[in-house]
Amino acid sequence: MDAFVQRKAPPERHQSPSANGSRAQIRHAPPSIQPPAKRVKLEISDTDDDDESDQAPIDRKPPRVAGIQREDTVTSVFEDAQSEDDAQSARPTAIESCLPEIKPDKKALEEYETFRSSQGDQSGGAASRFVKGNWVKGKSSLYVDAFNLALTTVLDDESHLFDEKELNLFEQWGNLSYEAQYLYVRLFLRKSASWHRIWRLGYYNDISDTESAVRELQETRALPSLSSNSQSGPENACAKFAQEEFNLEETFHFADNSDDYINTVEEAISLLNLDELKGLAKEAKVQGKNKADFMKSITKMSYQQAGLLSFGVRRSNTHDSTGPSEDGTPEGESPGPATAADSNRQKHFLDKTMAIAGPCIRLSLPVFKLFERVHLVFYRSAEWTEKSLTTIILAKISRRNFPEYIVSRSANIFASRTHLLEFEMATRTEFAIDNILEFNGPVGEADFRKVLDIFDGIYPRWQHLLKEEKDKEARIYESGEGAYLRRFSPVHPYTRIVHKAAQVFGRLKEHKREHSLLLELLDQRLFHLSRRGSWYQRKALLEEHYMFALEPDPAYTDPETQKKHWKRIAVATCETALEDRDCHLKYHHDLQKRLLKLEKQLNIPRREQHDFGHVRLRKPEEHMVEGIQIKNDGLVGKKGRAASTKTVWVDEAEGGGECTVEAMCLSWYRGQGWKGYHAEGGIIRTLFAYLFFDILFAYVPNVFQTAYQTCPLDLFTDSFYPTRASEINHRLVDIANGGAARLVEEVDSRERENRTCVVGLNWDYELPDLVELVRCFDNAALAIVCKIMAQEYGQRGGGLPDLILWRTEPDNEVMFAEVKSANDRLSDTQRLWIDVLTGAGVRVALTNAVAKNSKEA
Repeated sequence: MDAFVQRKAPPERHQSPSANGSRAQIRHAPPSIQPPAKRVKLEISDTDDDDESDQAPIDRKPPRVAGIQREDTVTSVFEDAQSEDDAQSARPTAIESCLPEIKPDKKALEEYETFRSSQGDQSGGAASRFVKGNWVKGKSSLYVDAFNLALTTVLDDESHLFDEKELNLFEQWGNLSYEAQYLYVRLFLRKSASWHRIWRLGYYNDISDTESAVRELQETRALPSLSSNSQSGPENACAKFAQEEFNLEETFHFADNSDDYINTVEEAISLLNLDELKGLAKEAKVQGKNKADFMKSITKMSYQQAGLLSFGVRRSNTHDSTGPSEDGTPEGESPGPATAADSNRQKHFLDKTMAIAGPCIRLSLPVFKLFERVHLVFYRSAEWTEKSLTTIILAKISRRNFPEYIVSRSANIFASRTHLLEFEMATRTEFAIDNILEFNGPVGEADFRKVLDIFDGIYPRWQHLLKEEKDKEARIYESGEGAYLRRFSPVHPYTRIVHKAAQVFGRLKEHKREHSLLLELLDQRLFHLSRRGSWYQRKALLEEHYMFALEPDPAYTDPETQKKHWKRIAVATCETALEDRDCHLKYHHDLQKRLLKLEKQLNIPRREQHDFGHVRLRKPEEHMVEGIQIKNDGLVGKKGRAASTKTVWVDEAEGGGECTVEAMCLSWYRGQGWKGYHAEGGIIRTLFAYLFFDILFAYVPNVFQTAYQTCPLDLFTDSFYPTRASEINHRLVDIANGGAARLVEEVDSRERENRTCVVGLNWDYELPDLVELVRCFDNAALAIVCKIMAQEYGQRGGGLPDLILWRTEPDNEVMFAEVKSANDRLSDTQRLWIDVLTGAGVRVALTNAVAKNSKEA
């Protein structure tokens, strides 16, 4: 495991045979890069028609599962009904994204056991059991080893981020038995701090005595008192921004016992499944239609008195009866202080419920949050999964070759404990904002006001920390060093909160405050650079339509003159945006349209107006391809879902077999003299890896934290491009001058034999095809495509047209083709790529597949 921390020698290289097989002119991408099935997406206009709208768009994206989001609540979704290995889905961590594709399945676990059995360890740890020959299945686990790897790595490099109590707790963790550690880790990976019924845990293959492991985790343990040095808290200026949500007391236990914590019927009833609830409801003589109804009815019955006023029920006044329930009881008419009879009734239902559920275990929240903080430090991310936890170990034992680069796991990501706590709190606050705006259905004015209340609390702190980061950039960081570190400053999530607040001000029509925030966001160049284009767009819109009435210039008294004054400011905003090196190309088209429109409205002489004719977007060509479609109306999707919208066609040129619509269109283009692939961007990612190989793995502080990465950790962030701007721009000039073929040949001759693992690079593409393709590409157009990939690799990896085609006769030419069948339509990312490619002068065709005939399957 030492190689994770410090790389002492290049990794052992294992030769892999190159792909065999004859070379065809038109072929599909290899199976490993076969694009996913298409999905029908709603068509959303990207035009400038929303100028008159006074609402700023609220970002919408799939919900993410942050490690710090877990709540101390009793889940109503029964964990025992789920597979023990089932973990909530989440976006991959930065480290996980940079590792080769590895599936932590049963086969991988067996390979790990085989690997460990062949290793020696002088420390007397798990590996030494293999050397002594007394290793047995169930006494070593990939999960426990991965969990402990994260802990030991963090403590070796960054133990200063934890106080005396926490370090003592880690020591006591190390003294736990293997089975107790295994049980804790498996519950930890379930991603929820909920109660688990012990008799349903089902880890019998790995834990010989579950009850003993549970008792060990639930044992009360002592912690030392903090010394005076440890007790010195953060400065007053940041104290409220660096608070721990759960503090360790003088004693602790790794897991809670249900006998000590479950004392209400509401908590206990949620542990039962539907069949158990039906049985209990039958005894209580209540009815229900579903699980929620049964829970509500049984809970109500447990509080209900035997007769009217017979047990001293107090009368509630009007105010009490209409107020909300403070304790979360399902019914508002629950009585006040319970009498002896009431208590007996509640105790009866509580005891009955717990007898059905049996003993339960829940991970203790303070310890739970502490280990989450360890994983935040280890993965440099608040998001991680079971896969994240094990992928590094699997990458280590896999027989793969990785590029040579300098590994530097830095200990200065978080400067202090206070810094870490504030970053954690800021990330939690950012997640709360996302929950309000994105994950809880329609958003109303009350929700917007909640967001602004949070914003008001962090806004002064954001301004203060932003000034500090600017000073660090000017005085402390060396060139490029601070770019990756800044992502772990609290300012990073705070800046995104400010960005969201600006959108909320727009939705509430508080345009003056929105404009002021946009000015502040654009005044800094350290955080969220990829959003600068959208900030310019919105700022120009406000200046064109609203600011003349909200912030009139005293020098002008006439309203029309005021409007012209602010439109001239909007013109300057558009010009500044187009000149801004950090304003991505995807925003240029809309900014150019607005600029030309404003110049016409201001009656600027034609000779002084901007001319963007050299970058004017051309409409894609439209091709019609006829084929025979196979009809199958009886298809049903998996697990009751709708059937796939992908159509099936006959490949007349290849013997009449079944094929996809893309393969059918490829055969048609072959008849037109084209070569090509159905790759959906796979070949572009491969070319990018070839052309920027040395830049991807050049030394940049902090971005290579393990010896098993396929790319730097910042590739999928907006700091990749500005950190290497000089090197990337020089490479783009080289490509524009015709050096692409030479670069591809140099990398291929050096790396193909070892089939080095590099992000996006698929070695199944053959060198002659790649060289011929880049020679057919217009050099300037290829440079533009590469610049887009360098600026937004994570967002632009998808959305490229389905087919990439090239030919050498009559002239060298490249064309992209987006295939559309009757059930298909363009997505937003596809529209953006079509704009970029056509603007660069590359032919793009919308290929409509039309069924000239059909036959039944």
